[in-house]
Amino acid sequence: MSARIRVASYNLRGLKDDAAAAAEVVRRIDPDVLLLQEVPRHPFSGLRIAAFARRCGLRWSGRTRRLSGTGMMTSRRVVASRSVDRKLPVPLRANPRSYTAARVTVPGGRDVTMVSVHLSLLADERHAHARRILDELAAGPARGDGPLVVGGDLNESAQGRAWLALVERMPQVTPEGPTFPAAGPKHWIDAIFASADLTVLPHQDVALEPALLAAATDHLPVWVDLATTP
Repeated sequence: MSARIRVASYNLRGLKDDAAAAAEVVRRIDPDVLLLQEVPRHPFSGLRIAAFARRCGLRWSGRTRRLSGTGMMTSRRVVASRSVDRKLPVPLRANPRSYTAARVTVPGGRDVTMVSVHLSLLADERHAHARRILDELAAGPARGDGPLVVGGDLNESAQGRAWLALVERMPQVTPEGPTFPAAGPKHWIDAIFASADLTVLPHQDVALEPALLAAATDHLPVWVDLATTP
């Protein structure tokens, strides 16, 4: 018997747009795990993020936002643990970069390591960070054994070196299609990747009006349904 889990990824642009619209998008997708990028990270943003989580009907640990704005929220259908933020090396005075990882327990299935990434605007840095993330996950305590899911805003197309580095380790599992900008998508830069020990289920469309998506943030969300066995 297998357990189903829905994973979504969404760049919130710092909740600078219509947070109520973004929460409505998330509620309609109804993810078990929501991988986030550009979560507000100023000292007084915790209340806003907590309020956003409540609007989405999700839980937020309150921990994952300080390094560079990646984070994760989960539904009550799963349990998240061992959540960590890992800082990535950048030049002095450059925008900080990090990734967020957590172990997610799916009732009736295996534990899955979930990872949210937001890669650099610089091609060489994106590639170096993608390889570093994969190497650290393979060796570090955040991963352990078992399935792995990585998702986020890669800031490059499927032909980019960072994207290809991820595909070398695990298939890209979300549908192809432009994700940026939300008001008139032209560039496919957001995706989710999953290890081969997870089964990709048929994609389920969700009714999301273009005006709602454009009001919420400048990226479109991506999501996938996966199955894991005990």
